[in-house]
Amino acid sequence: METAVQKADVLIEAMEWIRRFRDKVTVIKLGGSVMEQPNALRHLLLDIIFMETVGMRPVVVHGGGAAISRAMEAAGLTPRWVQGRRYTDEATLEIVEKILAGETNEYIAGRIEELGGRSAPLNFRRMLNVLFGERTMLPGEPKADGTPGEPLDLGFVGEVTRVDRTTIENLCHAGVVPVIPSMCIDAKGQKFNVNADTAAMAVAQALGAEKLVYLSDVNGVRRDKKDPDSLIQSLTAAEARELIASGVIDAGMIPKVQACLDTLDRGVRKVHIIDGRLRHSLLLEVFTSSGVGTELVKQR
Repeated sequence: METAVQKADVLIEAMEWIRRFRDKVTVIKLGGSVMEQPNALRHLLLDIIFMETVGMRPVVVHGGGAAISRAMEAAGLTPRWVQGRRYTDEATLEIVEKILAGETNEYIAGRIEELGGRSAPLNFRRMLNVLFGERTMLPGEPKADGTPGEPLDLGFVGEVTRVDRTTIENLCHAGVVPVIPSMCIDAKGQKFNVNADTAAMAVAQALGAEKLVYLSDVNGVRRDKKDPDSLIQSLTAAEARELIASGVIDAGMIPKVQACLDTLDRGVRKVHIIDGRLRHSLLLEVFTSSGVGTELVKQR
């Protein structure tokens, strides 16, 4: 009986948040280590199904870097990196489309269906692509005299300039979870590889999302990056910038936090960084008062 009462208490605590986020869009960026751990992925997808069941509108945007790297190795292709971005030539693009927009996209959507949810893989093969964009270049290093350097070519790498909001919203209204691979296509039909973080940001902005959740392999922003117990549960944009300037946020966490700040600047109300490997981390972050990761907001 005590266990049953505890379960009821948990549901009562969640009720406030369920009411608050009913009919609101939450974009979930899926990738990294979670994609490589079937059990962690299963629990995460169950969380997403639960969110849809109680009236939220989850939208999944995913990458697939590790699977792409394995496929390239099997094909005898050596990955090339430019400032931390994968250079995408024609051979690499073919693999990206096959693995990311094909196999991985279909697998995630299929697992949602197997676990009792409803999903739609929005990929090129099904003629349901919802991300449109153009080729992107990285800014080059400034010259000695301070003038801008030559832009750095990334091959077939693009940025999202338009999102088919209508298709995504219609699926959400119908109780279907959209599953979106991080690829886009331009007006001439050229396909591009897109950074999954920035693709998720574009989708969240286009949908006016209540939340954007980045799944990471750490539990959020820490005052001491080596100490999980030093987690900072909530940050304003100004506080986050101060932590970057002071060096508390450094190395690989900087681009994650910067992506969060860019997302807030584009109108998304809250951005979360959580450890996707923690069982039911998504539900714990969204439906409990304390959460399990770091929540970033424009201001309190």
